[in-house]
Amino acid sequence: MIKRKYTVIGVMSGTSLDGIDLALINFDLNENWSFKIIKADTIAYAEEWLGKLKTLIKHSKEELATLDKEYTLYLAEVIQNFITENNISSLDAICSHGHTALHKPESGLTYQIGNLPVLNKILNQTIVCDFRVQDVALGGQGAPLVPIGDQLLFSEYNYCVNLGGFANVSTEIKGQRIAFDICPVNIVLNKYVSVLGVAYDDKGHLAKEGIVNNNLLNQLNSLRFYKESYPKSLGLEWVNEIIFPIIDSYNLSVKDSLRTFVEHVAVQISNVLNMQQNASVLVTGGGVFNSFLMSRIGDLCHNQIQIPSKEIIEFKEALIFGFLGVLKLRSENNCLASVTGAKKDHSSGVIFQS
Repeated sequence: MIKRKYTVIGVMSGTSLDGIDLALINFDLNENWSFKIIKADTIAYAEEWLGKLKTLIKHSKEELATLDKEYTLYLAEVIQNFITENNISSLDAICSHGHTALHKPESGLTYQIGNLPVLNKILNQTIVCDFRVQDVALGGQGAPLVPIGDQLLFSEYNYCVNLGGFANVSTEIKGQRIAFDICPVNIVLNKYVSVLGVAYDDKGHLAKEGIVNNNLLNQLNSLRFYKESYPKSLGLEWVNEIIFPIIDSYNLSVKDSLRTFVEHVAVQISNVLNMQQNASVLVTGGGVFNSFLMSRIGDLCHNQIQIPSKEIIEFKEALIFGFLGVLKLRSENNCLASVTGAKKDHSSGVIFQS
């Protein structure tokens, strides 16, 4: 049934492996869409799951299928705990991204684990999930999917940037929403800092102590991906095949590797943000808490950067996947051809009715 008010849970697990983000959200349609995040939480991955998710691209199809079943059961448990702990009694849907195991849109492939029909049977709730597959089948990149939310929920900003495992941006050019992945961020920084026994570089203190290696910086900045026009997207496969071998070939200290890559990220992001003048920029995602990275972006960017509430920083993607689910329930377009390169705008995702 088409309504004007929806209560959903948005569920997101990103490539930076920070954990599973869950947000209970009310959406309200008057002249425009508005939202309110009621409850939100991040469930960190246990070491066992971290190990499995870090090596997803090395698995065979058969191994991935088994892992898909295990992860769907695990995800159902996490969601049920969130429902129980927050005494949630009435929902229109649970809208879940799952976790990306394989993303090679140029080969017509994308695979998110955690989207099996058993999720619906265990939770006894309407599930909206698997948002990327249809877009790839229509010739699109299957990513990024967040821009429709930027357009309809955060229209006051000229640029919306997310700093997660990867940095991506969405903006409006000549009346058309466009978006693309800019560069890797936390997926690289977290790998190099992990050898020091920590999960992430707190506020970028370690990177700040390093020295930029200009040869490495120049090699990274000259990669072909950065010269390609949008739509374009990145995956872990590209980082493993291109980025890590380049960095490792220099045999730098951890701090120098971090410092150089932070500079690379700041250069690539500022290159994109400086395409417009007098623009307002919303920045969200875990990378916002890396103060040193944010300061370098601020130094190189000519536009005003705005950082929202901690709630929006941490849960914007879960919020928007909840919104994608609402649009799917309404059979409205939630995936834009101008963003992904698909043959047409479409209403993407699969619905498992309770």
